[in-house]
Amino acid sequence: MSATLDLFGAPVPVPAQRFSARLARTLIADGESFMTREVPALAVTLEGVSGDRHAGYARPADSRVPWYPRGVQIRNCRQLSLVAPDELAEIARRLQIAVLRPEWIGANLVIEGVPRLTQLPPGTRLHFPGGAALVVEGENAPCRQAGAAVARAVSGGTDFDTAFVKAAAGRRGLVAWVERAGEIAAGTDVALRVPPQRPWTR
Repeated sequence: MSATLDLFGAPVPVPAQRFSARLARTLIADGESFMTREVPALAVTLEGVSGDRHAGYARPADSRVPWYPRGVQIRNCRQLSLVAPDELAEIARRLQIAVLRPEWIGANLVIEGVPRLTQLPPGTRLHFPGGAALVVEGENAPCRQAGAAVARAVSGGTDFDTAFVKAAAGRRGLVAWVERAGEIAAGTDVALRVPPQRPWTR
């Protein structure tokens, strides 16, 4: 579908939106692996989730940002991982497994009530009753490390490394960073603010 154009030939922006969702689960990666475990709430600072292995103002560049030398310190825009139950269920269906648990793939927040969560645009803000606010950085592209973790959890060795990458494309969820410190508690509502969007082409 082509975008609607204004009088000057520029795409008409999609208006900003506000709506509510529910935070079903909160999880933390405070062990030796990137896998998470469920906790009642998360304390977040501007460095991320307190005690989580992905916390910090900066992180080393990796294969996700090949335009930087590997290991150089860059701003950490991947402090939290957000997933949706319906998208996890679809990934599980595609992998032909009974269930895909968010902790297997290192999720911090499980959010219900947002259709196509992974497609929320960068800049979307999530506000929580405990004062915390997150900003969506973008889609969390699926990787083989997560696929290997799923394989270990499901069958102790079945090769899902590459199958997961394909099955989870466009459904793996989002990464976000903390804009305001506070508490994020499971079982509470979350207010989402989606910014106006204007399609861009060169």
